[in-house]
Amino acid sequence: MSDLKVLVVGASIAGPMAAYWLAEAGAEVTIIERYPALRSGGQNIDIRTCGVTVVRKIPGLEAALKASLAPLEDNKAMKIVDDQDRPYITIKGTGDAEQQSLVSEYEIFRDDLSRILHDFTKGNERIRYVFGEQVASLRQEKDRVFVEFANGKLPPSNSDLVVAADGATSRTRALGMECKVRDHIEPLNAWAGYCTVPRNLLRGGKMALFSTSTPGRATMIAPDHHLGRNRIVLMSSYPRSAVTAEVMRPFREAVKAGDGATKQFLAQHFRGHPRYEEIMPAVRASDNLYASEAVQVKAPSLHKGRFVLIGDAGYAAGPVGTGTSLAITGAYLLAGEINNHPGDLAAGLRSYESRMQPIIQDMQQIPPGFPGIMTPQAPWALSLRNAVIQVIAALITASEFVPIAKLFSWVAATFSSSFGTDKYNIPEYNWKS
Repeated sequence: MSDLKVLVVGASIAGPMAAYWLAEAGAEVTIIERYPALRSGGQNIDIRTCGVTVVRKIPGLEAALKASLAPLEDNKAMKIVDDQDRPYITIKGTGDAEQQSLVSEYEIFRDDLSRILHDFTKGNERIRYVFGEQVASLRQEKDRVFVEFANGKLPPSNSDLVVAADGATSRTRALGMECKVRDHIEPLNAWAGYCTVPRNLLRGGKMALFSTSTPGRATMIAPDHHLGRNRIVLMSSYPRSAVTAEVMRPFREAVKAGDGATKQFLAQHFRGHPRYEEIMPAVRASDNLYASEAVQVKAPSLHKGRFVLIGDAGYAAGPVGTGTSLAITGAYLLAGEINNHPGDLAAGLRSYESRMQPIIQDMQQIPPGFPGIMTPQAPWALSLRNAVIQVIAALITASEFVPIAKLFSWVAATFSSSFGTDKYNIPEYNWKS
């Protein structure tokens, strides 16, 4: 096991996490990333259930995460507001990492989490990062994978294992599984755009504001670590019954055409939305806009020979709050099962897949009515949702946050696995390193 050479493709979250644990198992790891550096910007992401369990296994990582949480008030608050920014309800964390609410106890920006994981791994003598590189081709030959690279920063080389961790639309998955890029992707008729804007639309406040308009539109304005800047998320959904190719075509074409076309599409799509005249100029001024379609990835297998999928490349969860935790857990279990099968990589990969599949099946479950419940299509549906929210807020206030809040926590955990406890029996491994 000590001379196992692993190529990991993708340096965002799953890749560095896999590298950390593979190094603990004694492997030599090279991580390549097609972008020239870690990407800045991105939305709030959550760490929940089994993700928390794995984070706590890395000395110092939980403390590093807590030191860089998104700067929400008390690190855990968001208001769902009307078109005048008057709150229907304020959503707070539970204070219990084992039973979280819609707002996570580990609410962190994607770029901050990537930076932290990079910092935890870049000094490891068994781990090497190469930015600005991607796989051009790969070919499995007996007990090796021959890889050629696109940009010349690495020579053609053999690896014992190639790990695809490059996202839901993984190009590496297409090469390794011999399929098309969009094979095994299930669209959800929803999308979102994320950017950091050089303006403080919250006017110094540290409470994220979530506003909705029909048909199926929502924005969230959140504070940034730097004063004078905000993070903005613009999201939209269409009826799940709609023909995907028709409703998603304008968004897909805009994203394919680049940032200018995407900003123009967003400006047209959100016309009439609350605070439109403030939000859209700020979005136009951003220099790190990222837009993506909400999808789930359901690959028929997580590995083929000496090629394996982790994170969104293998099991993107969509907008249900479990994707980051799946990525963190999958990276840990992959390395752990390889560690537990020294000299038999095939058995380790089979064991990884066997352990992951029930977790994936559970954490990919989409709650009833989601995501439409957050972005209603019709005015009457939006009014009904707001009325229900106001009733819930009144009940919680009347109960002084005790019995009713606990009841809602139980209901939420039944509604979605991301609100529950870690029930997956994540094993301990006797690491070789």
